[in-house]
Amino acid sequence: MLHIDEPNQNHQADYWHQHPVLELAFRPFFLLATLSSALSVAVWLLLLNGHMLIGHQGLSPHVWHAHEMLVGFAATVAVGFVLTAVQTWTGQASIKGKGLVGLIALWCLARLGFYINDANSVIFAIVMQGLWWLSVIAVYSKLVFVAKNKRNYIFIVLLGVMTAVDMAMLLFDFTGNSGLALHLSRSMVLLFTIMMALVGGRVIPFFTVRGANTQAINTPAWINRVIGPFAITTVAIFISSYFYDTAALSAILLIVLGALHIVRLSYWRSINTTNVPLLWSLHLSYGLMGLGLILLGSSQFLVAVTFSNALHLITIGAIGLMIFSMMSRVSLGHTGRTLKIKPVIVIAFILLTLATLVRTLMPILYNPLSAWNISGILWIVACLFFLVVYFPILISKRAS
Repeated sequence: MLHIDEPNQNHQADYWHQHPVLELAFRPFFLLATLSSALSVAVWLLLLNGHMLIGHQGLSPHVWHAHEMLVGFAATVAVGFVLTAVQTWTGQASIKGKGLVGLIALWCLARLGFYINDANSVIFAIVMQGLWWLSVIAVYSKLVFVAKNKRNYIFIVLLGVMTAVDMAMLLFDFTGNSGLALHLSRSMVLLFTIMMALVGGRVIPFFTVRGANTQAINTPAWINRVIGPFAITTVAIFISSYFYDTAALSAILLIVLGALHIVRLSYWRSINTTNVPLLWSLHLSYGLMGLGLILLGSSQFLVAVTFSNALHLITIGAIGLMIFSMMSRVSLGHTGRTLKIKPVIVIAFILLTLATLVRTLMPILYNPLSAWNISGILWIVACLFFLVVYFPILISKRAS
């Protein structure tokens, strides 16, 4: 009989939470979010084509789709990024190991409940989702407060508002007010544009100068000072438009906000990034965000522009492309690898761009269902390409 001494037994007992995938939050959450989004879009396409694979006594289909893409995917990636970046911002060790497993468990239980989607499972899922949000905020807040990192207190507020909007969206839909729930899901999209403006405004110029070897980028100070408060005001008025007659004002503010983003981008030397996929993808996504906001506002005044098509210009082209670009960069940089992506990831960026154009333009010119199917399939393939390349990286030890 093979004898295993006590120290080895202890080592084996401890090993599971010392696995490389649990070293930092970006590793498991990037993988889980990407897998979740591919599965969610596949289920959504089946639903659109008449095949019901989830329960129908919990969330309504449109709110289910919006929630799983905005929270099951986008917010999950954002949390993975923020809980990783906060370690750099504060010099404090972020969550890992057993604590990270706890966050993962809450996330997985929420996904399971939403996929079953009957009354009891959705109540359970809402509780799990709420605990996940609160745990994330608690972990992040402790790190920035201990370090007195006041510059990044803003993310506590942003995460808190996203939590409130998400919980309200779920509860209103579950109790029969799907109209307000859908409005809140659209508000969540706009909250993500605020996060993109904060993070993108910091890192895109910095990455561009280093990655494209350009001169220092000097964005006018007034734009950086104005764009954050203006975006917050715009989103607040958009949320209020469901209750008050502020739709026209909200539309005008969205157009102005989008224009401000385009002006800001014009200072970032995008033309110098065409040979660097990790850069042009970020610039393109930021530009699509500005254009999407302009079209969202224009949909209030122009019949040819629908709110849904404009919204997907943001969700796929802006949020989606920026997320996959940032995941590709972070997955390489934080595992000690050079920032050089494989050709298949460049193809994934192109597929996401095509998915954006198909979902935004094709419904106007051709059968909307065909547009939704093609766009969804392109998204799923891009997700699979990412997983094939980055799964081995994210579950492996940091490179020397």
